[in-house]
Amino acid sequence: MINSSLQYPIFGPEIQCPHCRQTVPALTLTDTYLCTRHGAFEADPKTGELVHLQSGRHWKQWGDEWYRQHTHPDGIRFEIHEALDRLYTQGFRATKVIIAWRYQELISGYLERSTPWRGQSDQFPKLYGLPVDFSPNPEADARWEVINFDLEKEPGVPVRYPYFRLFE
Repeated sequence: MINSSLQYPIFGPEIQCPHCRQTVPALTLTDTYLCTRHGAFEADPKTGELVHLQSGRHWKQWGDEWYRQHTHPDGIRFEIHEALDRLYTQGFRATKVIIAWRYQELISGYLERSTPWRGQSDQFPKLYGLPVDFSPNPEADARWEVINFDLEKEPGVPVRYPYFRLFE
């Protein structure tokens, strides 16, 4: 008898589409999942990534969520901007953005930096008016090898909604 798990790609008989989150079936005896709305996704057993064949975008999974692996600073900035908007509509305000360590070089040129004034030290660079910190090395916390950022938040709306400046 053939093990039925060997007939499917590495993520099993079905996944949630990273774009629309609908259930997507695997094509048996291939490494491919087929979304009726977004097309084919290929599972790479060597890297553990899911690749959207039409766009070439790469995704990794942590828990039950797919996280796009960005290669351009605008992608990560746009994703952070969307998350800030979601927080705002849920009645929260972000107090800090923690970005995955692997994106430090990619995004550093887009961070706002204030110049020290009268002996004050420059505490954190900023993005959309919020302090930015970078995650620990993935060896210390494995989730940072997959997830892109985290937002520290608190209840309430921002005093000044700073997230309108998407691409400054």
